[in-house]
Amino acid sequence: MKRRVKTSIVCAFLLVFFCFWPQVSSSRQPEKSLLLKAMEEEMNRSMKGLSEKGSPPPYFINYNVTETLRAQITASYGALRRSSTQDSRLLDVEVRVGDYQLDNTHRLRGGMDFMSRFPRPVPIAVEDDLDAIKSVLWLETDKKYKAAMERLIRVKTQKTVKVKEEDESADFSRESPEKFIGQIFKIELDVAIWEKKLKEYSALFSSYPEIYVSSVSLSADATNKYLVNSEGTVIQQGLAHWRLGVMASTKAEDGMDLYKYESFDARSLDGLPGEKKVKQAIELVVKDLLALRAAPVAEPYTGPAILSGRAAGVFFHEIFGHRIEGHRQKSEEEGQTFTKKINQLVLPDFISVYDDPTQKRMEDEDLSGHYLYDDEGVKAQRVIIVENGILKNFLMSRSPVAGFEKSNGHGRKQAGYRAVGRQGNLIVEASKAVPEEKLRELLIEECKKQDKPFGLIFKDISGGFTFTGRQIPQSYAVRPIIVYRVFTDGRPDELVRGADLIGTPLVTFSKILACGEKREVFNGTCGAESGGVPVSAVAPSVLTAEIEIQKKEKSPDRPPLLPPPGYKGRKK
Repeated sequence: MKRRVKTSIVCAFLLVFFCFWPQVSSSRQPEKSLLLKAMEEEMNRSMKGLSEKGSPPPYFINYNVTETLRAQITASYGALRRSSTQDSRLLDVEVRVGDYQLDNTHRLRGGMDFMSRFPRPVPIAVEDDLDAIKSVLWLETDKKYKAAMERLIRVKTQKTVKVKEEDESADFSRESPEKFIGQIFKIELDVAIWEKKLKEYSALFSSYPEIYVSSVSLSADATNKYLVNSEGTVIQQGLAHWRLGVMASTKAEDGMDLYKYESFDARSLDGLPGEKKVKQAIELVVKDLLALRAAPVAEPYTGPAILSGRAAGVFFHEIFGHRIEGHRQKSEEEGQTFTKKINQLVLPDFISVYDDPTQKRMEDEDLSGHYLYDDEGVKAQRVIIVENGILKNFLMSRSPVAGFEKSNGHGRKQAGYRAVGRQGNLIVEASKAVPEEKLRELLIEECKKQDKPFGLIFKDISGGFTFTGRQIPQSYAVRPIIVYRVFTDGRPDELVRGADLIGTPLVTFSKILACGEKREVFNGTCGAESGGVPVSAVAPSVLTAEIEIQKKEKSPDRPPLLPPPGYKGRKK
């Protein structure tokens, strides 16, 4: 008997084809779910009752429910490691007391204020039981209202004893109410068929004793979000995300741990690759790891380099993207790298940057950062951040900043966190671009100018992190996986391992010399103070006159002394 797990249905704005069932089309308009109706009814009751009995009454209440339907299958060495499904509904209640200018959410200075910054979501019934849902809404609203009253007293007290704030913008922006009722996502996945596929894929690693850990996984997530607030906004929207991932790791003779991860992201099952492409990805992962084991360790280096499209995408996301998120311009704990640089040149004049969550697909790939409405109920918008090198805008939530009083649809969060301005689909464009081969020639020319024997090309990258606060130096670190030395004397390129790309933002941006013609997509999940959110970065290759790398840390442990059990040599 086939086991089937329901994780999503076709949404009106997304065309989906299933592998084992025909598509069912319907002209019916999406309807409000019972959950949304329960939220609306309890919102009206709470706002009316607390306005009459509260002292002071709330001026704003927001209910946000994140419903996640998830299926995960993982296989390793030809056997299942995990096959599970999970349904959850998490509730966030926000109650604001005071007014739009000053309310209980105002940042308290001089302390970490963890409970305010990281509230916990509340699980609610996954069944559509009106009484059960409303009971949790009622109790959590009461709890949040009482906490809001107490905190407003602390906020007003601190305003009288602390020095004047640099940015006295309002605590909350006024936005027009939005109404959108989209389909609820559920996808049918034939678990038995995919368990068989993943076991076959994962068994391919068994022929390589040098690969110590490996797995192939499939995850299917349907995330439906429901938002109701006292201003009249009512949102019901959903998205599906599928990921097929190939992971493997090994260890070099000197103890350095090495890993490689290839993933395929799509909004529907039919967007995932076929068997041939998956096997090619596994072969590439193995080939790269075996080559890395034998590669020399990269020495500390400062000089010219090319960041490939994927590497450049992560580079811009980490180093630039986080520094143009709106809330960072307001907080006095932030470094505020670009706060005072509106209408000033911050990048070379041939580079423009925008963030567009409405973009579903680019360069023949689905974009993970796509959404229609942000987590504050504001419609997603394309935001031009940099135009011909000049800074024009920030990514705004409903937390105003001096000169930017309105949201532009970038208030994002994970369930249990408070929304702040975050990236969605960060897209880099170059008005002057050269073919990739010409970019390589320019790299060699720049190396000769600087009297460097070689430059670097960063082919693949796993991610990175950045520090934006004032308490520690403004810096970043990006974790490359595949890095080559390109010699000026014509020798073949040399693969190196153990290079961490480091630096400071303003210096790095000033060194960009040229961009390539080909753009690439990096899909991932970004973690920050409002939790993990899906993001995409699209960028061309970038040539920079100066990049700095340091040695990666390594373990003192030796590789395993014995071959894997059952290994009898590779098949001829």
